[in-house]
Amino acid sequence: MGRGKLRIYLGAAPGVGKTYAMLSEGHRRIERGTDCAVGFVEHHGRPRTEVMLHGLEQIARKELTYRGAVFTEMDVDAVLARRPEVALVDELAHTNVPGSRNAKRWQDVEELLAAGIDVVSTVNIQHLESLGDVVESITGVRQRETVPDEVVRRADQIELVDMSPEALRRRMAHGNIYKPDRIDASLSNYFRPGNLTALRELALLWVADRVDEYLQQYRGEHNIRSTWQARERIVVGLTGGPEGRTLVRRAARMAAKGSGSEILAVYIARSDGLTAASPKELALQRTLVEDLGGTFHHVIGDDIPAALLEFARGVNATQIVLGSSRRKTWQYIFGPGVGMTVARESGPDLDVHIVTHEEVAKGRGLPVTRGARLGRSRIIWGWLIGVGGPALLSLALTHVATDLGLANDMLLFLSVTVAAALVGGLLPALASAAVGSLLLNYYFTPPLHLFTVADPKNIVAIVIFVGVAVSVASVVDLAARRTHQAARLRAESEILSFLAGSVLRGENSLDALLDRVRETFAMDSVALLERASDVEPWTRTASVGPHPLERPEDADVDMPVGDHMALALSGRVLPAEDRRVLAAFAAQAAVVLDRQRLQSEADQARTLAEGNRIRTALLAAVSHDLRTPLAGIKASVSSLRSDDVAWSEEDQAELLAGIEEGADRLDHLVGNLLDMSRLQTGTVTPLMREIDLDEVVPMALVGVPDGSVDLDIPESLPMVTVDKGLLERAVANIVENAVKYSPEDETDGVVLVSASTLGDRVEVRVVDRGPGVPDTAKDRIFAPFQRYGDAPRGAGVGLGLAVARGFVEAMNGTLTAEDTPGGGLTMVLTLTAATGRAPADPISSAIAQRGRYA
Repeated sequence: MGRGKLRIYLGAAPGVGKTYAMLSEGHRRIERGTDCAVGFVEHHGRPRTEVMLHGLEQIARKELTYRGAVFTEMDVDAVLARRPEVALVDELAHTNVPGSRNAKRWQDVEELLAAGIDVVSTVNIQHLESLGDVVESITGVRQRETVPDEVVRRADQIELVDMSPEALRRRMAHGNIYKPDRIDASLSNYFRPGNLTALRELALLWVADRVDEYLQQYRGEHNIRSTWQARERIVVGLTGGPEGRTLVRRAARMAAKGSGSEILAVYIARSDGLTAASPKELALQRTLVEDLGGTFHHVIGDDIPAALLEFARGVNATQIVLGSSRRKTWQYIFGPGVGMTVARESGPDLDVHIVTHEEVAKGRGLPVTRGARLGRSRIIWGWLIGVGGPALLSLALTHVATDLGLANDMLLFLSVTVAAALVGGLLPALASAAVGSLLLNYYFTPPLHLFTVADPKNIVAIVIFVGVAVSVASVVDLAARRTHQAARLRAESEILSFLAGSVLRGENSLDALLDRVRETFAMDSVALLERASDVEPWTRTASVGPHPLERPEDADVDMPVGDHMALALSGRVLPAEDRRVLAAFAAQAAVVLDRQRLQSEADQARTLAEGNRIRTALLAAVSHDLRTPLAGIKASVSSLRSDDVAWSEEDQAELLAGIEEGADRLDHLVGNLLDMSRLQTGTVTPLMREIDLDEVVPMALVGVPDGSVDLDIPESLPMVTVDKGLLERAVANIVENAVKYSPEDETDGVVLVSASTLGDRVEVRVVDRGPGVPDTAKDRIFAPFQRYGDAPRGAGVGLGLAVARGFVEAMNGTLTAEDTPGGGLTMVLTLTAATGRAPADPISSAIAQRGRYA
């Protein structure tokens, strides 16, 4: 019995139509005569989905009791007994009720597949296990029900059910997904346009990767070597020369002309390690490729054209970008070059672009060899072995050992030459070969004790000895130098990678960078010196280590950075090859210093601008908003003190009420000014403790008119960690602002204050049906002394929301503004839930919210 086939409808979000598409597929299978039955489908009260169940056989579900409630799950045994050809099983990531046959529904599906039953199922992109953290960072909701990615990848067919965010929100608003009482909350939370767009992109990218895998697998199974131009992939061939950045930018412009194009830069190195490429230039080109959204690849291959074409065909590339050859005219006698060979061998499926650049025909140069830095002691020992070793060996063979024969004598002298090469390098080995050949001739080749050779065969033997000795010495020395160069280049690449990473991470610690320089080059102290002009004295900007230098002239090593800056190091003299890496450090130090200064200037400018703006706004507030209630109080008091008017008790009460109202307004305005002053000076110190929201929010509504606020604070909410006084003041300001801008209609004029949990946070939402605020002004309404729209003068100085946000942020919370579905503004106040209360049971949460994200 073969394994059944799995088909999955993958959606970006709940409500895109996965279940509808699955049921439609079931009807199509039945029309074609296939035995198809419904193993489990939950329509969640959606009429159109429920209608699609008509005409489909539904296998009876299994009832389970959990915590006093009865739930239904798919009856795996019943499906296996019924044994349809195709079973429709909804919600692949669903968590089964405890007591079920398996913990997860995808495990139920695995049983059906193992029994030879084909399964059609559904899953949302947010339920894939590997994307849980990504989805939580986007939506703020942690998915408790997940399915391993491998289960979905093994599916025989994956079909994406796609829908634009706007269309999905319209479906939600029309009541096609959730019940009416959940529409507003869903549109304001999970179903925000940004959330849906991000989830849709995740789904599209995930499916695109799977399609690419299937394509590569198919091409491999059928041994297809030609390029299928399903997607533009541009391969850039790099040599490590200065023209590389030009090629990368040219390829990026070509990729920008086609949507979805991909750039792959490849550097092909010979297996023997011989190369004229600059590691620094390659590092710069790699960074440029990655900044432009491409990928960098390092390939080993002795036949560069063949390796390049093999790589391009392996990644299904459609275009190759190469630079014009840097070889001079006479160098073409050695061959046509990489560019022409690739163009000739590429075939009709690969387009080859030869890009001109400034380095054309200037010569490629030869690999630069550097002698191994063996140290003085090793060189001395090498010369002692190379010169003294043959002499001691001759002494031992002539006075101690018996006659071993000329062949054995040559092998012994050859071993001394190899030892000299291993210890001291090439020159001591060559000296050993020369001295050894003379001693062999004088002591061991007839006639003895003469520099002549009687037998021509011995002449050939000595010549072979010299040749072998020189060859072996050269190979050993070359291997030692290559080993040293590889180690050095690896160290340089690690250092340059650190510098590039620090730039990308935006690290601004100059002392840490200088300390890294001191550690890397084993110096005593490092100082960054600067002066204003050529005649000004040097000043020390930053330094690490004891006794930092004051002038570059006093340094053991100085590295200029521009005209008026230098890096001064003391401790030892560096070799010339180390100055390249030191120059990179010096340039990075200058960048970090400039960044620090720019940041400091920006902070100062921001502080000054904020101070000027607040002073200007404060003068305007004092000149008008504070004088308005004072004028009313003054007029009422003057009227009461007037002797020529006899005020009735009603009139006196009205005037006194006006005085009291004006005094209250003044107290409120002055209180907001004092609160903003505390926030500006950083003197707000919250006293954090765990409290229930229903202890604070009702107290904050004391000052609003009766019947203007509808309060909905569930008793099951967890406690929050806040300062009770600050939270009360913040909520009061937010609600007063909402009431102020709400319409006078008895229905739409009521402000809704509700609360709910969101992971480890608690959200308080203040919803009004007023005129709303455009997206461009949502941040400005939280700035001090800002009043939106045509708010009348005297309605406040525009500090209420600024004070509220300041207090909320002081308690580690957030305050943001959103559009209210249907018109208006919603203030979202997010607070940290207390950790003392035990978290909800994940199984219970999954069951309670089973229909929430179907």
